[in-house]
Amino acid sequence: MNTTTCCSSENKTRPVFPGAPSPTRPDLEKMAWLPGGSFTMGSDKFYSEERPAHRERVAGFWMDRHLVTNAEYAQFVAATGYVTVAERPPKREDYPDADAGLLVPGSAVFMPPSHPVSLRDHRAWWSYVPGACWNHPLGPDSTIAGLDDHPVVQIAYEDAWAYAQWAGKEIPTEAEWEYAAKGGLETIYPWGDESNPNGQFMANTWQGRFPWENTREDGFERTSPVGYFPPNEYGLFDVVGNVWEWTSTIYTTAARSSSCCHSTDKPDDRLLQLVVKGGSHLCAHNYCLRYRPAARQGETLDTATSHIGFRCIVRGPGPRA
Repeated sequence: MNTTTCCSSENKTRPVFPGAPSPTRPDLEKMAWLPGGSFTMGSDKFYSEERPAHRERVAGFWMDRHLVTNAEYAQFVAATGYVTVAERPPKREDYPDADAGLLVPGSAVFMPPSHPVSLRDHRAWWSYVPGACWNHPLGPDSTIAGLDDHPVVQIAYEDAWAYAQWAGKEIPTEAEWEYAAKGGLETIYPWGDESNPNGQFMANTWQGRFPWENTREDGFERTSPVGYFPPNEYGLFDVVGNVWEWTSTIYTTAARSSSCCHSTDKPDDRLLQLVVKGGSHLCAHNYCLRYRPAARQGETLDTATSHIGFRCIVRGPGPRA
């Protein structure tokens, strides 16, 4: 028989994984201290899953100033021998309806069509590419050479969690992430209410008609180096645009309803979704206005794509006076 409990969405059980590497001491010099406080979470002005806007409070924490980079993830893999989800063969029992030819290591890659297509079917621009993984993000013939300072992508939640454990850190909750991204402002974007104030690009997003026309007015076709665009008021870079970021919060639109009750039965990990935040370089005005702190969507635990990465936090005491 199902049981229910009342609590906030941030307290819902979050997945953990066995075999995490031994933690190391986090380097707080590369992190920003956020003192915590109350803020308006969500939005009533955009997508339904963001509603209703409501007050939330978080305790103080440290957050990485920038997304975890290819160079940093390579250091983790070299130290631990970790194998990402995209590098492991999918199991038939987990994907009983999948084409046998797709039950090989790989992940999803954005492949822009050469002409206008319907925006109703994402399969027109997303493809499962065998051999695509964090160090071959666009397929086996691609490389991250020269991209050391770009955010690591093709990262499933377990891959982000394992890195965080090794680094002595954690993955933020949705509330912690959104509080950090807002930078203390109550505006649409981390910098204000205009997407490009005074004609300046503030984040790596899509210019042109998605998904086939990318004019690259901001200078980038895909990911950009971390720290290229201005930081928010908390000194955090790329909190919107560039790549989506994992949080540890279970995705449900029920979290935005007036009811706080949910089942405590263990969910099926194949169906469980976690919240990702921040949008990416694929956010375009004609398709996806999600490069905003309040925006959110759900991704399954095994999702790894060419536009999802992460950053970490450390909970605990702030800097010494």
